[in-house]
Amino acid sequence: MRAFRKTFLYTLIASALLSAGALAGGIEVGQQAPEFKLQDQNLEWQSLSDYRGQWVVLYFYPKDDTPGCTTEACNFRDEIFRFKALGAAVLGVSMDDVESHQAFAEKYSLPFPLLADTEGKVAKAYDAVDSYIVFETANRETFIINPQGEIFHHYEDVDPDVHAEEVLELLKANAATATEAG
Repeated sequence: MRAFRKTFLYTLIASALLSAGALAGGIEVGQQAPEFKLQDQNLEWQSLSDYRGQWVVLYFYPKDDTPGCTTEACNFRDEIFRFKALGAAVLGVSMDDVESHQAFAEKYSLPFPLLADTEGKVAKAYDAVDSYIVFETANRETFIINPQGEIFHHYEDVDPDVHAEEVLELLKANAATATEAG
C-alpha cells in the first residue's frame, strides 16, 4: 500500500508539472495585451491603457532585492533615458507588495513603476507565473507592447545581465517603423 501511495503521489506531481508546462506560451505575439490596473511603489494606480500610444516594456520578475532581479532592475534604470528617447515606458511587475516595491525602488533609485501584483492575476493573464507546491512567483519574462496595445515581442528566456540592452536593440530596430505603421 505504501508503494502505491508513493507512486500515486509521484504521478500526481508529474501530471501537475506537465499540465503547467502545457499551459506555457498561451499569450501570442500580435494579440491584444491583457489590460491591468495595479498599484505601484508610490501608491499610484497604473493601467496598461494609460500607456496607449507608446511602447511598453512590461517585465515580470520573481522577487524584489534578490541578485538577478536587482541586476535586471538596475540595468533598466541605467538605460531609462535611452528607453524614453525611443518612446518606451518601462514597468516592472512582481507578486511582492507595495511596501516591498517601495523599499526596493528607494534602495536602488529605480525611476520607473514597480507594480504590485500580489494576487498574481496579471502574471497569470500574461502566462508569466510559476506555481510551486506552496507558493507562486512571477517568471522572469518580458513583453514588449506596441503603441496600439498589442504584444509585439515576448522574451521567455531572460538573462538579467544583458536583457535591458537586448530590449533596447529590439526597440531601436522596430520602434520607428511600427509607430509610423500604426
